[in-house]
Amino acid sequence: MKKVIVTGGLGFIGSNLIKLLLKKNYYVLNIDKVTYSSNKYNTKEFVSNKNYKFVKLDIKNKKLFNILKKFKPCGIFNLAAETHVDRSIDSPFDFIESNIVGTFNLLESFRKFYKMFSKTRLIHISTDEVYGDVLKGRSDENYQYKPSSPYAASKASSDHLVSSYVRTFKIPAIVTNCSNNYGPNQHPEKLIPKLIYNILNNRELPIYGRGKNSREWIYVADHCEGLLKVFLNGNIGEFYNIGSNKNLNNIQITNYLLRTAKKHIKVGKRVKIKLVKDRPGHDLRYALNSKKIKTKLKWIPKTSIIEGLNKTFLWYYNNQKYFKNLKKKDIVKRLGI
Repeated sequence: MKKVIVTGGLGFIGSNLIKLLLKKNYYVLNIDKVTYSSNKYNTKEFVSNKNYKFVKLDIKNKKLFNILKKFKPCGIFNLAAETHVDRSIDSPFDFIESNIVGTFNLLESFRKFYKMFSKTRLIHISTDEVYGDVLKGRSDENYQYKPSSPYAASKASSDHLVSSYVRTFKIPAIVTNCSNNYGPNQHPEKLIPKLIYNILNNRELPIYGRGKNSREWIYVADHCEGLLKVFLNGNIGEFYNIGSNKNLNNIQITNYLLRTAKKHIKVGKRVKIKLVKDRPGHDLRYALNSKKIKTKLKWIPKTSIIEGLNKTFLWYYNNQKYFKNLKKKDIVKRLGI
């Protein structure tokens, strides 16, 4: 049985990726340092699976190399990162530590491990935010990096680190850049789960600025399928964008979600859009060109925005215990003002 490591596996994308990998008969080691955004509820359905193991560890920890040496994974998916832009405005140091220093230590550990066990590869998962505002067209893998927030800059730095280690030390690594994910297990500091939480709790729906900021949305299971395609068939040293080619602005996504909710519940009277003070440095539009992964690796997203939002709403509606595993202030408190 092939063994893989997922870092940040108690988080949103990581836990969904582990679910897919277990279905594909991989033995998965989940490495997570357990922060506010980690949630053991995300792994409850497979925590007793004999092919799953969890280790609490920060990827900055030097013990990481010993774990690699002992476990001998054929692949590592690096999803360990601080990801919330608003938090990066309030506490940028945490993002430098996790996203840059953490990635550096992972690369150093992997570089030593690769000398001992060459049948392995590293997939570093990044974001479309590294490209900054894309006001026209769509950004392909050769588009310039122009990050606007400390979060985006820290992820851009980590991408460059990975690329430099491929060239200088010849490690087998690949970088992926994905669009906005949504789906089960996502922390409600992010837009869609926050809106769902507020709908379920009869609260106003806060939208930044005029609500015109446009994002490309991809259902998390589709993204995870793309990551597996890259792991199995991607070329070492290359970058792959993973997106849906479906853009909606924040007002549109909110209205879609409200229509979805009304199919299943009676929406409270207080559930209305409320425009709030915008985030500093807020990018207007992200849009990926994912032609490369579609043509080279034969991956396509399967889930429409209507289907995905319906699945997502129903998951949170049927799993409201998920919210109880989080501190309320981490759900409702406004950050990054």
